[in-house]
Amino acid sequence: MNEKNIPIRSICVYCGSQPGRDKSYIDAGRILGKSIADNHLRLVYGGGTKGIMGAVASGVLSHGGRVTGIIPEFLMDMEATRHSLGQLSELIVTPDMHDRKHKMFERADAFVTLPGGIGTLEEIVEIMTWAQLGRHRKPIVLVNINGFWDPLMTLIEHMAEAGFIHTAHLVQPLVIDAAEEVVPALLAHWASDVDRDGEPGIISKL
Repeated sequence: MNEKNIPIRSICVYCGSQPGRDKSYIDAGRILGKSIADNHLRLVYGGGTKGIMGAVASGVLSHGGRVTGIIPEFLMDMEATRHSLGQLSELIVTPDMHDRKHKMFERADAFVTLPGGIGTLEEIVEIMTWAQLGRHRKPIVLVNINGFWDPLMTLIEHMAEAGFIHTAHLVQPLVIDAAEEVVPALLAHWASDVDRDGEPGIISKL
């Protein structure tokens, strides 16, 4: 595949800094990382080198891919080791979480979420919120390993039925069960006739 012909360049991955109790979560991270590298895409992620975060980054790097890690200084010794951070293609250290999230958003063409905890949930819900407000129309994927994200989808459906999501068509993540299917689905989605620009007036205020 010629990299110059690829319209999508980078994928932001949100996931846990812990491995979780199900080995399939770590396996999914490695598989997704390999797929990102094999398709000549760049991984943009939160910089952690432990847990599922570390598995994704390792999957990319071990197959010749490129990784941009974006991490607040106060988390460098909690979610990573400085030696491991030195192996990344690019490391960006931010002063706080707010700046980290904005830099990840700016560098990503799509957002993929593997299993994780409250931090992971907060990140992907914010991306959904920005989509609902019209800030972007970049594709959003929930990698639903063993039904991990089923409760979230049930909650979103409940909120829509209760009348609190009036633009539900803007908050429709792709739900994909297998990690190896994520990148092909994103490439197919990106090649389709989709309006990906947000509303300029809203973007300028966010």
